[in-house]
Amino acid sequence: MEKLIYFELRKLFSKRLTQTALFGILLLSVFLNVSSYQNKYAFDGKSKEETGNAAVEIDKEIAAKYEGILTDDKIKQIMSDFAPKTDLHGLNAVYLYYNALQSATFRRFADINGNWNGLRVSDVFGNEEIKIGYIDGWLTTSQNMAKILVVLSFVIITMIAPVFCGEYEGVDNIILTSKYGKTKCTAAKATASVLTAIIAAALTVAVNLTIAFAFYGKSGLDCSILFTSADFAEGFIPFNITCSTLLRYQILMAFTGAVSVTGITLLISAVSQKQIAAFIASATIYIFPIMLPITESNPLFRFIGLLPLYHAQCFSLMSIDQMHNGILYAVWAVPTAILILGAGIFVSRKIFARHQIF
Repeated sequence: MEKLIYFELRKLFSKRLTQTALFGILLLSVFLNVSSYQNKYAFDGKSKEETGNAAVEIDKEIAAKYEGILTDDKIKQIMSDFAPKTDLHGLNAVYLYYNALQSATFRRFADINGNWNGLRVSDVFGNEEIKIGYIDGWLTTSQNMAKILVVLSFVIITMIAPVFCGEYEGVDNIILTSKYGKTKCTAAKATASVLTAIIAAALTVAVNLTIAFAFYGKSGLDCSILFTSADFAEGFIPFNITCSTLLRYQILMAFTGAVSVTGITLLISAVSQKQIAAFIASATIYIFPIMLPITESNPLFRFIGLLPLYHAQCFSLMSIDQMHNGILYAVWAVPTAILILGAGIFVSRKIFARHQIF
């Protein structure tokens, strides 16, 4: 059995299309992260205005000045230190951006003119203890990964779509089936497909996290995601979790999304006679949920949100306002992924077995 799995893995990874797809997703990871890093902007409110690495350093210096538990005194001090010094010409001060910490503060505590709106920390965050620090880099990494994981799903579909339908016109299936039997051959193909998806997800996550650590360091991982500027979707997650917790959930859903897509693609591959048809059908099923007129506030989204597309777009799934014993609703992505994968493997093996020749 091990030899069969190794054979199937080697066959998958030796294909030029697989190699190109993997290289492409890793290159995209590098490009998005480097581009985001170079486009960073920060102004210290006095004289230093920088982009790129220098901007990150300014943001870190400002965060270090105020880091720790968020208090009313810190809010007033930040509002005072970064009060608008020029006419905003009608711009709502909530959208004013000098640096990451100032933007996060103005988003929650500024009126239209950039003055304190009178709200206290407890008015905005209730009894939650909000730890602040430099989180901008990690939230940027998280947003980039959300985009990259969607592309990763299409990469996995590209790699796995030929697994069954690609054998219908080949001779490998005839030779291997006659030697090992149809049960072992189909099991080896399914196992190799799952391993391929997991390897692709692991490589993608590893590259993104490695770049993030190199660019931003470890600072901010233990800080709350709630105190963030308006341009980050993470701020709409209704739970007080740290950046490291957010990333752990996102990594988990990178793998649940990968195996879910694998289950769907294996089933379609077994049904299809042509590889291109298998790819188009699998990709269509994957993106179908986004075409449904169901918003995140709709009760049905609790079910729609568990489909593979929303594993990659984890912020939507994590925004569901339900927690049990400290566990986010998003954890339901795990049994859902196992169910989809199990169903896909079971049905595809049944279908493919009928096509095998003895």
